[in-house]
Amino acid sequence: MKYIDEEKINSLLELNPAEDEIEKILEKTKTLQRLTLEESAKLLAVKDEILVKKIYKSAEYVKDIIYGKRVVLFVPLYVSNTCANSCVYCGFAANNKTTVRKKLTPAQIKEQTEILLKRGHKRVLMVAAEMASSDANVDYYIDAVKAIYEAQYNGNKIKRVNVNVAPLSVEQFKKLKAAGIGTYQIFQETYHEATYRKLHISGAKTDPDNRLDAVDRAFKAGIDDVGIGPLLGLYDYRFEVLAMLMHIEHLEKTFGVGPHTISVPRIEPAPGADYASNPEYPPSDEDFRKLVAVLRLSVPYTGIIMSTRETAQMRDELVNLGVSQISAESKVTPGGYEEDKSSHNKSNERQFTLNDQRSLNEIAASLISRGLIPSFCAACYRKNRTGEHFMDLAKPGDMKHICDVNALTTLKEYLEDFAEPEIKEKGYKLIDEYKKNLDAASLKILEKFFKDIDAGVRDEYV
Repeated sequence: MKYIDEEKINSLLELNPAEDEIEKILEKTKTLQRLTLEESAKLLAVKDEILVKKIYKSAEYVKDIIYGKRVVLFVPLYVSNTCANSCVYCGFAANNKTTVRKKLTPAQIKEQTEILLKRGHKRVLMVAAEMASSDANVDYYIDAVKAIYEAQYNGNKIKRVNVNVAPLSVEQFKKLKAAGIGTYQIFQETYHEATYRKLHISGAKTDPDNRLDAVDRAFKAGIDDVGIGPLLGLYDYRFEVLAMLMHIEHLEKTFGVGPHTISVPRIEPAPGADYASNPEYPPSDEDFRKLVAVLRLSVPYTGIIMSTRETAQMRDELVNLGVSQISAESKVTPGGYEEDKSSHNKSNERQFTLNDQRSLNEIAASLISRGLIPSFCAACYRKNRTGEHFMDLAKPGDMKHICDVNALTTLKEYLEDFAEPEIKEKGYKLIDEYKKNLDAASLKILEKFFKDIDAGVRDEYV
């Protein structure tokens, strides 16, 4: 598999670092520098409980310095499960005869988006299965993105559509970019070539290099915000983390910037996919906590996304160790959002099993109660603060002041338009606390935005 040196990774997995080596690496993390592959491997090798706790403490420090108390919220919108690939771990596999296939029309996608807008969502991750025709894929994706942006509720519209879709050519990626997408997200699933070929048995997805190269093609097409990640549980999590970091090194060397986000999904049971219920390499909860912390230290300026595959307790815990974005009240079924909030995915239509079923209101309330800011901001993408431009602001710490203003502004909008009374009261108390720490210039901007919100204005940002 291109860019992935398995022999080197396997040799790094044999490392047995001394305590003083770990202490030296953790001292380095305080400077917010990227770690080398060897340094990351040494942190992954730590088993001593005291040292593991020190890794956690360092991750909390780095997360707070770079991201502060903001947690970005988004919602996935599945538009199709009609797939041409057969992957042994996925409920959407083409050879899975139990799955009821759906491909939403633009009108249905718009209707689903309106339901999400009514609940307060502003950021959408559009997810689609891969059809046999690449040209048909891109045309459908573009129509879906357009339908999402067209939807509105009481003047509210989706601020940003990220997409998690199949690999495209450079020219097709250019068309997708022109449709106004934010981040292009694609998961390698596993970076271990033999495992990849064993688990992907038919369809275009059987080619691991085409999937890996898709990220390069997206960059070449001008999409400088990409998201990557493995599906944890298909192979040794330590190998996957190091291979992903090796992939990031390739992107940084080739394009001057790595991924905007990395995701850390753990495999969950899926209808009609026995393998998903009995994966060969399931990371334990402790393994999972450690790998998230190590990723935060290894690539300090990269966003880490955690989905509702994880339990509410795990997600609440890991926003402190490094996670900066979480999904809310997800449905992994095309057409899964219904006016009745108590509705659940039909088991024969979903891609995998979910664990955190809390509503957006409940998740926002949980974040607020712990002193965290639920953020619906998408300003950077509309201000062209992406790719290298974003990193140029993030590394010296200039982004934090911008993000604080935008996050608090989006929180006030949410409190005014969607929050229940009890959440609203607690949210305003949280805002008052954060206003005390803003510099004079930021506070002036925030107060102006707040007055505008009270007057009915929405969606202002810096």
